[in-house]
Amino acid sequence: MNFNDFPLDHNILDGLEAMGFRNGTPIQAQAIPIILEGHDMIACAQTGTGKTAAYLLPIMHNILEREEIVEGINTLIIAPTRELARQIDQQLEGFAYFTDVTSIPIYGGGDGVDFVKQKKALVKGTDVIIATPGKLIAHLNMGYVNVDNLQHLILDEADKMLDMGFYDDIMRIVSYLPKERQTLLFSATMPDKMRKLAKGILNNPEQINIAVSKPAEGVTQAAYMVHEDQKIALVKHLLADKEALSSVIIFCSTKRATKEAAQQLKKEGFKAGAIHSDLEQDVREEILRQFKAKNLQILIGTDVLSRGIDVKGINLVINYDIPPDAEVYVHRIGRTARADAEGMAFTFISDRDQYKFKRIEDFLETEVEKRNVPESIGKSPKWRPKMRSANSYKRNYGGKKGSGKKSYKGKGKYSKSSSNSKKK
Repeated sequence: MNFNDFPLDHNILDGLEAMGFRNGTPIQAQAIPIILEGHDMIACAQTGTGKTAAYLLPIMHNILEREEIVEGINTLIIAPTRELARQIDQQLEGFAYFTDVTSIPIYGGGDGVDFVKQKKALVKGTDVIIATPGKLIAHLNMGYVNVDNLQHLILDEADKMLDMGFYDDIMRIVSYLPKERQTLLFSATMPDKMRKLAKGILNNPEQINIAVSKPAEGVTQAAYMVHEDQKIALVKHLLADKEALSSVIIFCSTKRATKEAAQQLKKEGFKAGAIHSDLEQDVREEILRQFKAKNLQILIGTDVLSRGIDVKGINLVINYDIPPDAEVYVHRIGRTARADAEGMAFTFISDRDQYKFKRIEDFLETEVEKRNVPESIGKSPKWRPKMRSANSYKRNYGGKKGSGKKSYKGKGKYSKSSSNSKKK
């Protein structure tokens, strides 16, 4: 389903188009209309199905459609970890680029300046608060959080929060909130305790169940165990046969990594082009045109490429950095082996990112072949993924101050009621 088929605010649609998002995932196709109609909802959907956009887009639409303006928090999103809270906030920031929707993540581990920004947002209001349970309760205990006009409550990865022992914390948070609200619950599984939670906080919810798509059968997948300083050398090794690999996409996690990889490959004589936000739109389009015309062998960019590019005949996809989740992984490697063709997808796994890739494998229920770098490049790290336990998540939900966190954008504006909201 194309995003233009959804009755979303045109500024939201402009943001999606600028990010290269064209078609919704199955959960977005099912969840967005339900949320826009104001129903409570429980969705059994794992990370990697596109669930974040499934609730952010209609909630943003409702915020933009508000009629009365009042102070306070419009939407509260509760997430189990600071990493997820930060990721949701960053995704919302991208979707809201052409709107005035405001947001702030609330999690521990920051300094006094962060606390002041958080308190200001919680007292005077911002459109969307994304918070970890423990840190939010710490603010609620101080008595200044303004949730009188809250319209929407969203629990993301609710089963993980229950595994981490946050059931009582969630119910305590809910006790502060208005009973008249729309509540959305997202969970990968539906154990008995989850059903008890849903029964206690949702009102006659709609239910959907979504599974993530799998990689195409024509993709040969492999992962290389590497140290960070071995990545460029490994790319050179993999691209030694330039004629056989005439069309290659390399995905990096940051703009900085994109620039550095392109610069180093150009120095090695490769015909490479990078697409990132520092380039003017006409420059990006020209680079993409050169790649489609096979005048560039290598195209390097961030995850915008995984959705925004449609080029036939791509021989190889390289995940220079680990994708954030299974959905992104599937989208990235889906750029090759299209239309029943065959292709290769190689992922570089550094020592610090092994647990991330193990989570992707577990979710996709597949084990990707692990390879060592050639001896000429050096010694590879051992494949020993150390998964984070639920207890360590709970101990460290506040964690250290994260990078990429944006500051409070200013005073929010809110409506007391929404024509789209069915509340509890």
